[in-house]
Amino acid sequence: MSRPDPMPVADLAPTEPSVTDYDRAHAPTYLRLLDAATEGASWEDACQIVLGIDPDREPERAASAHRSHLERARWLTEHGYRDLLKGS
Repeated sequence: MSRPDPMPVADLAPTEPSVTDYDRAHAPTYLRLLDAATEGASWEDACQIVLGIDPDREPERAASAHRSHLERARWLTEHGYRDLLKGS
C-alpha cells in the first residue's frame, strides 16, 4: 500500500523545542498518526501505512520511527501549535 504523503520520513522525528521545517512538511503525517492512535489502530499498521516502514522487515527502525513521530505529533498538539499559530 502506498503512502499519500510523498515525503519520506526520517528514522527519528525532531526533538527541538520549537517547530522545525521537518514538522511543517510532515504535518499531514503527524495528523494521520494521531488519527490512527485515536482509532485504536495497531502501531504496526500505522507504521506501515502512514510512515511507509514495514515493521516485519525492519522491526527496530519501525518501532523507533513510529514512537518518535507519534511523540512529536503529541508535542505539537500540546506545545508546538503555538509556533505554528505565530507563523514562526
